[in-house]
Amino acid sequence: MRRSWFSVVVVAGVIGLLTLFLGLQYRWLSKVSEAEQERMQKRVEADTARLAEDFNREMQAAYYNFQSGAETWKNSDWSEFNERYDFWRERTAYPELIRGIYFFSNQADSKPLRYEPAQRAFHPSDTTSELNALRSRFTAENFTPVYEDAFAMVVPVYDNENHFERFMVLRSPEQIVPPVVKLSEQFGWLVVLLDESVIKERMFPDLSQKYFAGDYKVAVVDKSGQAVFATKDATTFADASAPMFNMSPDNLLFFANREALPRTAGAHKRNLVISERVESHEFIRGEKDGKTTGTFKVQVQPGNGSKPRTTVMAGSGEKGAEPWTLTVQHTAGSIEAFVNGERNKSFMIGLGIYFLLVGGILAIVLSAMRSKRFAQRQIDFVSSVSHEFRTPLAVIYSAGENLADGVAKESSQVSRYGELIKREGRRLSGMVEQILEFAGADSGKRKYNLAKTNVTDVVKDALSECGPLIESSGFSVETDLQEGLPSIVADRAALASAVQNLIANSVKYSNGSKWVRVSTSNGGSSVKICVEDRGIGIRTDDIRRVFEPFYRAKEVVDAQISGNGLGLNLVKKIAEAHKGKVTVESKPGKGSKFTIELPQS
Repeated sequence: MRRSWFSVVVVAGVIGLLTLFLGLQYRWLSKVSEAEQERMQKRVEADTARLAEDFNREMQAAYYNFQSGAETWKNSDWSEFNERYDFWRERTAYPELIRGIYFFSNQADSKPLRYEPAQRAFHPSDTTSELNALRSRFTAENFTPVYEDAFAMVVPVYDNENHFERFMVLRSPEQIVPPVVKLSEQFGWLVVLLDESVIKERMFPDLSQKYFAGDYKVAVVDKSGQAVFATKDATTFADASAPMFNMSPDNLLFFANREALPRTAGAHKRNLVISERVESHEFIRGEKDGKTTGTFKVQVQPGNGSKPRTTVMAGSGEKGAEPWTLTVQHTAGSIEAFVNGERNKSFMIGLGIYFLLVGGILAIVLSAMRSKRFAQRQIDFVSSVSHEFRTPLAVIYSAGENLADGVAKESSQVSRYGELIKREGRRLSGMVEQILEFAGADSGKRKYNLAKTNVTDVVKDALSECGPLIESSGFSVETDLQEGLPSIVADRAALASAVQNLIANSVKYSNGSKWVRVSTSNGGSSVKICVEDRGIGIRTDDIRRVFEPFYRAKEVVDAQISGNGLGLNLVKKIAEAHKGKVTVESKPGKGSKFTIELPQS
């Protein structure tokens, strides 16, 4: 008893320890997931910003690279513009990005000038409906650098060359209200038309592949929320976002990049910045009436030894009114959903291992308990068989001794002793045969001689074998054997032995009621053999176990009814060997009904 409790405590302790480890694993996974989510969030925000910066830088290079003074068009001197154009084409990754460059003068009746790269000059051009529609949208008082729906950028051209060099008055930090800078007279407009297919089919895919390959959905949407570009299905939730096509001063990133400003390898022209570096920058922002204002100061060192030039540009516009917005979403729905999914997946793997280990432990424990119970049954079987053998052997020994000692001399006495020895010997032989039959069936080595058989003949064989037992016990056997039943494929002797076991059990557990009924019937696709009695019956808890080897109900053991617990197990094995089954219906105190069901041949 003490060892049993010790085993229970050990098993409970091991399971408790595994449960503790499972809880610690979940807690650790939660912390790791939080850290991973934060890391992924920062990474995707940084990559989103870099993707937008790369796109904006490409657009800004195309925009600011072509800023020129009015002298270029007054004198029709295209050398500086050609140098700027060559510089841009040499350094851009998308030389086909610009599909046309036009100059519009402020004079209403003047025709636009189109830049012809092959002739390296501006020539008058016919006004198209596209150009007319675009020209009607901007004036000196109302214009934006980008018209994203038309895939166009508009660069203002001023008459004042100093202003062209973008020298503006820098507001001192002490001033509360930014100063108003008066611009020079507007001379014209430079319109840069962009190739929509290059942006959508080359730039966006290249940048998306560079920063977000595989695990993320990338989309670019306009102000109305319509998708301009999407790598997969449209994003429904933004893990990160960034403005695109933004030309505001705080996005003039190319100022810090030597490769982004035009320069020449030969003679230096005074309107070109040859070498540059950012000496200082100030960024002051405020908000008033829904608009953002601020200043951006960049100090550039020309390569010709002149004094550093300081450019101050003032930006204003509605907050959040960027032409396009880049949105990035994880393919799992969001970074949080992905991290939670990975955490749950890892936890489910751990939970599966936990259940596997706990299940293994419980299986071992149950197997050990079953083995212990089975071993106890085997001991009980040996004891029962020894007791069963002891009685007939004692009778045989006693009868033989009396005959040998000459106690029985009369022929009638000798005949009676001989019959006694014969009966007990048959009983002993039957028990041995039953044990050998069980051993053969349990090992799977028993061979059955299958052949077409009549069920009625099988039942008659069983009744004949049980005749002496039925007669000596004073039983009345009722039979109901239907005629014309389909034949079955069976081992006649083995099947008769199974029916004989059922009849013998009905006699053994009769409880004083000396009645047995044996019947056969057609079960549709099968043939049924039923053995019914009015004996002690079987409890519901015992019904599911009566076919187990060595099993005997507690009431049977307490009543000291002889037996070894092998009979019903043999019946089950024989039925299953014939691809059939055996079932039982029973009520305690009212009797039992066993049915062997076999398939028709």
